[in-house]
Amino acid sequence: MLLRGAEQAMVRAKTAVLKPVGLTLAQFVALGELEKRPGITAATLARACLVTPQAIMVLLKTLEDQGLVSRSPHERHSNVLELNMTKVGREALHTARKVVDPVERRVIGAFSSKEVGELRALLIRFSEAFEAD
Repeated sequence: MLLRGAEQAMVRAKTAVLKPVGLTLAQFVALGELEKRPGITAATLARACLVTPQAIMVLLKTLEDQGLVSRSPHERHSNVLELNMTKVGREALHTARKVVDPVERRVIGAFSSKEVGELRALLIRFSEAFEAD
């Protein structure tokens, strides 16, 4: 329950600062993934964002309607659509980061440098425990 509460607090804080920017947290995460991996498919984006293919299609429709992403046929596989951020999408992501970054810095600022290092190590171990199978 402790991790769930921490996650919910983070989601609430990020959601609150993203609302005036006109993005949801899910849209922000999806744009961040598209920045890292331009040209990916909806299925790949869904896996990266930890949502179902159906959920990503709804999200992409909204992003496309807002002019933040574009879909185009893959050059070798005509039935596969590639996703890319538009110029407007890159600007929206840049604006969103300006409001999300202070939230993340505030959290990190609550810890000493030593504690940040310890927390990082603990979270790595936490993540690795799920991959131990």
